[in-house]
Amino acid sequence: MNSSRNYHRLLAGQFLGAFGDNFVLAAALGPLTFSLATGAITEREVNAQNALFSAVFFVPFIVLAPLAGWLNDRMPKTAWLLGGNAIKLAGAALGLVGVWLHAGDFHASRLWQVAGYAIIGLGACVYSPAKYGILPEILPAERLVKANGMVEMLTLVAIVGGLGGGAALYDATRSLPACYLASAALYLAALVCNSRMTLTPHNAAASLRRSVGEFAGNLRRLLTHARLGRVLLGCALFWFAGATLRSNLQGWGLQVFHEAGVHDVTNTKLALLKLGLVLGIVAGSVLAGRLHRVGDLSWSRRYGLLMAAAVVALGLLGGHAGLAVVIVALVAAGVFAGLLIVPLNAALQHESDPRALGKTIAIQNFTDYLAMLIGAGFLAALTAAGLTPTQIFVALPVALAVASVALRMRSASEPTESSEVGAVVPAATSAK
Repeated sequence: MNSSRNYHRLLAGQFLGAFGDNFVLAAALGPLTFSLATGAITEREVNAQNALFSAVFFVPFIVLAPLAGWLNDRMPKTAWLLGGNAIKLAGAALGLVGVWLHAGDFHASRLWQVAGYAIIGLGACVYSPAKYGILPEILPAERLVKANGMVEMLTLVAIVGGLGGGAALYDATRSLPACYLASAALYLAALVCNSRMTLTPHNAAASLRRSVGEFAGNLRRLLTHARLGRVLLGCALFWFAGATLRSNLQGWGLQVFHEAGVHDVTNTKLALLKLGLVLGIVAGSVLAGRLHRVGDLSWSRRYGLLMAAAVVALGLLGGHAGLAVVIVALVAAGVFAGLLIVPLNAALQHESDPRALGKTIAIQNFTDYLAMLIGAGFLAALTAAGLTPTQIFVALPVALAVASVALRMRSASEPTESSEVGAVVPAATSAK
């Protein structure tokens, strides 16, 4: 197998697919920015639409987690890199049909767009276990932390690029059909990259019935495992914060620009604000690969607390301190987020049983996306309670700090308290 070719084509396909996911989301939410700026809708309605799109994307990861794990064990992970992007392409096509059939009818076309984004979420659901689970199959263990850092970095660059690209195209054209056509082209390009990968190994004996039956037990054993349970908690903490941040950024950015005296706010200007956050996460992801070996989670709790402190600063500063200060706080939050998530992902992959890695990654997706769904609900509840976007960024770190204090990591060289994890995870005594 040509591991180098597979790795680089994985990175290219991942970048294009993630770019498309965020491109279409930015386009679908783009009209809300102008409606809010003109007073046609309220911040509560903006957050409600953000929460709706987030929820329909997250739900497949929660409902179909056992199926996604089985598919990625039973078939080569390269097959589901390809299949995931094919499903996403179908979702973009459905959204395109909706905005063409119901041009000018916001509510009618929105139903089609939400359904299309749900299908895109389904594609991401079967794709995600493959993109992480394939790394130990094509790379040696000593390269996993750096490879995870590269995947996270490219994903986050794709996120900000997709958000910026979708925002810019909608601002320039005010045409949702043009945006959906562009997103479909991105998914098609990702599909081509994945189709050129060499097939990876698979477990032909994997059983769907057994996979579904074992999922609850595997989830329980992972969550109660002395070390890997905390790894899952750490990953969930990151994505809870990320989902809340993402869904709140549109309303928060409009408020910050207004307080900073900036007029004529567009989606492109909002995307530029997000660039600071993503640049920080990219820097943190790269630093994690240089500062931490596989299994070194000794700084996880501190990174979580530092990330929470940076988010508090976002809420307290608002736009009154100036946009430069806000961007510094965004970069700091991103750096600590990247330093938190990359070692956690690498530890989970390295210390899990490679024979059932697809199921383990599916369980991680389940807990991560459940945390993101909770994050969307958390935002909706705070918005319904009357909190402004800046006040939400003050309230969010309270939850982050509580979870971070509970996140105590033991060294991978220490014995675990549970030896019955069996086929799910091995004892984490040999990780270095």
